[in-house]
Amino acid sequence: MKTIFNGLLFSLLLLPSFLTGQTTVSGVVTEESSLPLPGVNVLVQGTTRGTATDFDGNYQIDVNEGETIVFSYVGYVTQEIIYSGQQTLNVLLKEDAAQLDEVVIVGYGTVKKEDLTGTTDLVTSKDFNKGPIVSAQSLITGKVAGVSVTSNSGAPGEGQSIRIRGVGSLSLTSEPMYVVDGVPISGGVGGARNPLNFLNPNDIESFVVLKDASSTAIYGSRGANGVILITTKKGKDTGFKFNASTQTTMYNVINTVDVLEADQFRDLINTYGTDDQIGLLGNSNTDWQDQIYTFAVGSDHNFSALGNAFGVPMRASVGYSDHDGILKGDNLSRATGSVSFTPSLLDDHLKLELNARGVYTENAFADRGAIGSAILFDPTQSIYDANSPYAGYFAWLNNEGTQNSLAPTNPLALLNLRSDTAEVRRFVGNAKVDYKLHFFPDLTATVNVGLDKSNSNGRIIVSEFMPNASSNWDGSYNKYSNITTSKLFDSYLTYAKSIQDKHNLNVVAGYSYQSFEYDNISYDSEADQLGNRATFIDKSMDVLLSYFGRLNYDYKGKYLLTASLRADASSKLNPDDRWGYFPSAALAWKISDENFMKDSTFNLLKLRVGYGEIANVGDLAPYQFLTRYQGTNDSAQYQFGNSFYQTYRPEPYNPDLRWEVGKSFNLGLDYSLWDGRVSGLVNAYMRETQDMIATALIDPFTNFSNRIDKNIGDMENKGIEFNLDVDAVRNDNLTVSLNYNIAFNDNQITNLPVDQPHGGISTGVGNNVQVHREGEEASSFLVYQQVYDASGKPIEGVFVDRNGDGIINDEDRYIKESPYADILMGLNANVNYKKWDFSVQTRASIGNYMYNDVAASKGIRSGATINAGLLNNIHADYYNSGFTTFVDRTALSDHFVQEASFFKIDNITLGYTLDKALKDTTIRLYGSVQNLLIATEYDGLDPEIAGGIDNNFYPRPRSFVFGVNVDF
Repeated sequence: MKTIFNGLLFSLLLLPSFLTGQTTVSGVVTEESSLPLPGVNVLVQGTTRGTATDFDGNYQIDVNEGETIVFSYVGYVTQEIIYSGQQTLNVLLKEDAAQLDEVVIVGYGTVKKEDLTGTTDLVTSKDFNKGPIVSAQSLITGKVAGVSVTSNSGAPGEGQSIRIRGVGSLSLTSEPMYVVDGVPISGGVGGARNPLNFLNPNDIESFVVLKDASSTAIYGSRGANGVILITTKKGKDTGFKFNASTQTTMYNVINTVDVLEADQFRDLINTYGTDDQIGLLGNSNTDWQDQIYTFAVGSDHNFSALGNAFGVPMRASVGYSDHDGILKGDNLSRATGSVSFTPSLLDDHLKLELNARGVYTENAFADRGAIGSAILFDPTQSIYDANSPYAGYFAWLNNEGTQNSLAPTNPLALLNLRSDTAEVRRFVGNAKVDYKLHFFPDLTATVNVGLDKSNSNGRIIVSEFMPNASSNWDGSYNKYSNITTSKLFDSYLTYAKSIQDKHNLNVVAGYSYQSFEYDNISYDSEADQLGNRATFIDKSMDVLLSYFGRLNYDYKGKYLLTASLRADASSKLNPDDRWGYFPSAALAWKISDENFMKDSTFNLLKLRVGYGEIANVGDLAPYQFLTRYQGTNDSAQYQFGNSFYQTYRPEPYNPDLRWEVGKSFNLGLDYSLWDGRVSGLVNAYMRETQDMIATALIDPFTNFSNRIDKNIGDMENKGIEFNLDVDAVRNDNLTVSLNYNIAFNDNQITNLPVDQPHGGISTGVGNNVQVHREGEEASSFLVYQQVYDASGKPIEGVFVDRNGDGIINDEDRYIKESPYADILMGLNANVNYKKWDFSVQTRASIGNYMYNDVAASKGIRSGATINAGLLNNIHADYYNSGFTTFVDRTALSDHFVQEASFFKIDNITLGYTLDKALKDTTIRLYGSVQNLLIATEYDGLDPEIAGGIDNNFYPRPRSFVFGVNVDF
């Protein structure tokens, strides 16, 4: 009986294997050139059993006889093979031309990459910059010709200044338009460092940069400075795959402002100071910049899942980042979550796309005034003073025992006795429906509704122990809240038809509505103490209403035409000038498809030409065509008896404001040779901006001011761009790819009746070092020409009389360069050797200049003793200039305008992949260094500062990153 039982049990154990015939099959997946394909999805159809090929294309999976194995990879034709008992199954995947071509998203549709007629650059996740990326814009720094990406400071998650083909306006924004999954993103959010901080960089699939007007005109007024389309990662119709990643970043200060050390400062005061001033010297040796900066640490953790959930492709992700800044007390922490669903119904006639992402951000803003105080504070004084009334922090006191009103505040007190925090909650989501009509399948109706809503709350609390000149100071409390709501409704029809395989037609016509609402409230406790209005309420709304259409036509896929027209109406402008009409047209010829090119080495050779008109009202304040009233502040009250009352004054207005209009012409050539081993593009462009809005002088008593915003200027940008991608080496063990891009841009203001001074500096009151002037480049430096002695040292107060009238005055100031580079370059390399990967990203900027405001305002010897009862440190440029006395002309000397061309190694990353450490799991370990090298002759803190004025800049740190990425 026991024998029978054991035999029966053994038979039952074997029964599943006999019934299923499950076997482990392995093999290699390659492409047509016999190279292995890593990361190919291998799935047993109808089950959750799946894996992915390793770096060498190898896979291994358990399968039952008769089951279907599905091999899928982006850009290749999916293969389905019914398993029939093989132990080894090698698979060859062929490129899917349709998939490879249809990868570029453009406004309100998609276009095959080879059929693009405008200037469009695609940067996908495999090309993104590596390293500690907190801000989404940093992913494409140096990747696209003619696109400059400059971080506004070294703070974590700081905003970026992006310029596409130069500056586009004098007074309005020159930032591009951002569109995330079809939703145009609203601009600044109160309490946030960066309007794109709601995006987890780990969720981004690709950037598409639209540069010329033939590409951006479909977006009308918002495309004036280019458009950046951001597509996030979506789910796939496969078994679920998961990704987990974590990285730790260490930030280190690499450069500080060059000021006098304590002993140098003592020598200066002992040599040139009075006995009273010498008596003010302390006994310490304090490096104040070393005290305010610190070694900082940050971390990022992300988890995502994508696959098919109940028949619906979906992706979900969560992420958390926590980064300290190198300025003590600075911190950014961010929690993100996103989910997307992309189901198809009714035999793919109905396609849905649902995207939702939320972010909760906490910011602690360190007082950046501490940067200027640390530069200026006497290095012979100690941080603390036991007799100080200000929580033990040293302060320069006056006879009343309060802080000297002219003294800098102790930098450590600014950082430790002031709290500036804010929380931001933001939601961005959209629902898009594409319906291909059953009774008319050539026509697709699309509706896209989106919401971008943010809510921020912040407060600034200053301790009563903060050094202050007031004898009754008891601290302050300020708070604010900002609610920003943007609503989007797009609806359009797309007609696509192919006639006799020769004529291909795609027509889009639609309507768009987007509203922007702002609700801002702030409270100031100091105003409350004075009995004045303490709460300030600011509400506004503007609306953009649009109609648009586009025609794409090609004949035999060789001759291509794109034409578009957009009509925009903005509530910011008066009803008579509210509508603007923006046409564009582009032609392309695929020379490589002609018969005479059949035997050439070109896979693609395409000539493009395009023209378009776009407009801008950007960040123009609303309602300027109406009379508006502004409440007076605390220092401008009306006295009636013993009481003071707030009054309201009318603001200047201009009912004739109209669109800034940009007209752009582009000539381009796209090329690809030797099966894509070498590819790239060349572009030549010219963009003229007409009716630019700038400040104009008007006759007195004709308005509520003698200055109003008015359409008075024209400007021109022209240049050449070149991009080259090379697969230098590609074999079984080693791949080497290179990307090089270079752009030349020339900017000139061609019409401007009145100079527009700007670029305020620290020396003097109301002094400006820059100007917008007809015939010159925007924001050019307007300075005096310094005279030097035989040894090359500047002669103080002596300047060239350029007009020869014997008098040195404003007429002798001249234009010396501008902060904008003539040439921008990027060079990026990626190397893969077996399981090792290595990448390096570098950039160069040539021809940009910087005004060293720190040296100009703090490099004067008398600055050390200029205020009675205290001492100030000075900039070490004093040893170069020898300047002794503060004079406005000295501050405006061209001695302080310095060439700031640079070469930077932005990032180096080294990684190693473990593909067999765990079953069906790939682990990548990597290390990275960011901001590794800056080569420049500029003497200041950093040669790359947006705007071109170096003053109390938050330095960019060097970052070291260690990370782990796991796919399973």
